[in-house]
Amino acid sequence: MKNGKHVILCVDDDNDILETLKVVLEANRYVVVTAGTAEAGYKIWQTEKPDLVFVDLMMEEVDAGTSLVMRLKAAGNVAPVFLLSSVGEQLNRNIDYNQLGLAGVFQKPIDSKALLGTVQRHLK
Repeated sequence: MKNGKHVILCVDDDNDILETLKVVLEANRYVVVTAGTAEAGYKIWQTEKPDLVFVDLMMEEVDAGTSLVMRLKAAGNVAPVFLLSSVGEQLNRNIDYNQLGLAGVFQKPIDSKALLGTVQRHLK
């Protein structure tokens, strides 16, 4: 938390997605920090210790998102982590959500109402 507000880290290489997340979440009284690469996201996670994390599945490398999620888990992350994906239903065949310890997956384009409802449930 920062100044009484939950901190949410959003990691995505698409600036439009980052800006959308930032606008929606900040309008609902969350502090949002963003990163455009998995490495930058990890560094921000280390300093900010966010309350919730969104990670794009495919960024600078095809497996950058899953690698970041595994790295956060290995480093002791306790914040809920959600994967962002435009891959669709075939993602279920390629990734074991339980093994990664994900709190969930959002398909792009992201539904703002569903996003906010999920965030609120996890940050009570």
